[in-house]
This record gives sequence, C-alpha cells and structure tokens, in this order.
Amino acid sequence: MAPSMKEQIAEHMQAVEAAIGQVELLERMAAQIIACFDAGGRLFLLGNGGSAADAQHIAAELVGRFKVDRKALPAIALTTDTSALTAISNDLSFEQVFSRQVEALVTNRDIVWALSVSGKSANVIRAVEAAKRIGAFVIGFTSKSGDKLAAHCDSCFRVEHTSSDRVQEVHQLAYHLICGKVERRYARE
Repeated sequence: MAPSMKEQIAEHMQAVEAAIGQVELLERMAAQIIACFDAGGRLFLLGNGGSAADAQHIAAELVGRFKVDRKALPAIALTTDTSALTAISNDLSFEQVFSRQVEALVTNRDIVWALSVSGKSANVIRAVEAAKRIGAFVIGFTSKSGDKLAAHCDSCFRVEHTSSDRVQEVHQLAYHLICGKVERRYARE
C-alpha cells in the first residue's frame, strides 16, 4: 500500500531536514560556479527525465533571471538540442548522448553539472568521465544510492533518500539556493 499524503509530506520534510547539513557544500558549489563565470567559463548541465527538466530549469534561471535583474550567465543544458540528441543516440549510442556533447563543447575552464537520482545512468557517467578527462570541474546531484556518480565528481550533493520524487524535490530546493547565491553576486554589478 502506498504511503498516505501525510506520510509523503513527512518523508519530504525528513529529506529536507537532512539536507541542512550540506548547506556548506551548496555554498562551495555556488562559489565554484561564480569563480567559473568570473574566469570566462561556462556551466553545462545534463540529466535524464525529471533530471533533464531540472538541468533545463537551472540553465533558464541563470541565462534569464531567477529573482532579480542582472546580466545573463552562460549556462547550457545539454538536454535541449533534439537534433544532437537523436543523431548521437541513433548514429553512436544513447550512452554517448551527453559525453559526445561534452567532448565537443566543454573546456577545462568549464563546469559540468550532472543530475541523476540513481547516480547510475550510463550516459551521465560517461559524460562526467569525459568532463574529467578534459579537466572540467564536475558537480553532481544524486541520491544516497548514487555512489557511482559521486565517485566521478569534484563536488556532489546527495539527498538522503532513494525515491525519485523526494530526491528531485530536495534537488530543486538545493539548486534554487545555488542559483540565488550566484545571482546575488552578479546583481551587485
């Protein structure tokens, strides 16, 4: 039997409460993104399914605006180019759908931000491996079962849950905190 709505809200609150212990990590991630942008680097985001939507959401917050007006920031979701996604998947393999884009676009001045609830998606792992070979900084967002992704990241935020809905809810809170911190830096200019 599925948990009641009240039980699901309680699970959500527990996962959020556990995330409080990682605020310093989120602060460091925001600082790394700011340093990247200040040095002329770019932020590339990727993920599958709901995490793909999150990647696009983050890029939109940074390119457009989150809460205040400021200059546009160079954030690119690798989940949005349907021609590249379908060509790479068809001609090479779905496992290379992100790594091929990373190889073509990312430099050692950039950050690759990978989102994966399971932390096991082959195409995400291949992308972060490619990013590491290039020398890019890698940020990961995953769950408590995401050891495989975490092992390839320079900095990894992990939600203390494995259910995709709870994990993605906390991911959204965490990335909004990061976007807010980054935006405040450039709102002063």
